[in-house]
Amino acid sequence: MIFVSAEEVERLLPYEECIPLMREAMIALSQGRTRQLLRAILDLPEGRAFGSMLGAMLDDGVFGAKLVSVYPENFAKGVSSHQGVVALFDAATGAPTAMVDAAEITAIRTAAASAAATDALARPGPARLAILGYGEQGRRHVEAIRCVREISRLTIWGRDPRQAEAFAARWGGKACASVAEAVAGADIICAVTASPEPILFSHLVADGAHINAVGSSRAGPVEIDNDLVARARFFADHEEGVRAQGAEYLYAIAAGAIGPEHLLGEIGEVFAGTLPGRTSERDVTIYKSLGSIVQDLASARHIVGKLRG
Repeated sequence: MIFVSAEEVERLLPYEECIPLMREAMIALSQGRTRQLLRAILDLPEGRAFGSMLGAMLDDGVFGAKLVSVYPENFAKGVSSHQGVVALFDAATGAPTAMVDAAEITAIRTAAASAAATDALARPGPARLAILGYGEQGRRHVEAIRCVREISRLTIWGRDPRQAEAFAARWGGKACASVAEAVAGADIICAVTASPEPILFSHLVADGAHINAVGSSRAGPVEIDNDLVARARFFADHEEGVRAQGAEYLYAIAAGAIGPEHLLGEIGEVFAGTLPGRTSERDVTIYKSLGSIVQDLASARHIVGKLRG
């Protein structure tokens, strides 16, 4: 068995390699060439959580699991809020073959998957990018989206103005005093906050915008309002997961704002060309990201393959 550190993950999983990996993994998921269970989440005291995700890649038989803790207070300490491991198992013997740092894989593959979805769903050409949230996923999404679009304007909003100003200074953007200011005229919006209630409302979003809804990864916290869900062409990373655990979808269903058919399908189907994505310049599109174990397995397999030559 080999052990792969966070530093090695960052070195061996650049966005330029991870973005196409995410396209391939999500196509495989949508085509039934993978298996995965819904994530299990154990709530812990003080708003913390412990989760497990199990899955398999049927093309080569690699299977494994991610075990991850979520400690929201870690951000203030300069440490990732997600801590854990991705365990890979050998298809031939069933033996564990690798343990890979899960915090770094999660950070990179989440943003890379959003970038792949953005490339498929956002309008082509230079784009005005709005980032809601200045944590690790905010930074990662700036880095990843820049791989698929030229960014003509970058705006950032977060609850702490000083943190937002520091983020903007580092990444060449403008810190905004409100969500409305940040998303005004934006072509691409990445919602990567831990907000328990909606911060992004339909009336704030321009026609033609693409939204990556990433911050809420379970039923409960919700970043975007029901009207925006109902207005948009709405795509899931994993349809079964979003129907069971996607907060924005579930809230809109419960409110009667949408029916089950409003979830059009999976981003892997869009990547494969079997499901239309954007149909007009004025469409608003939403990619709902919960995160998928096949994204972790594809990333870990790629890293281990590079290490072993």
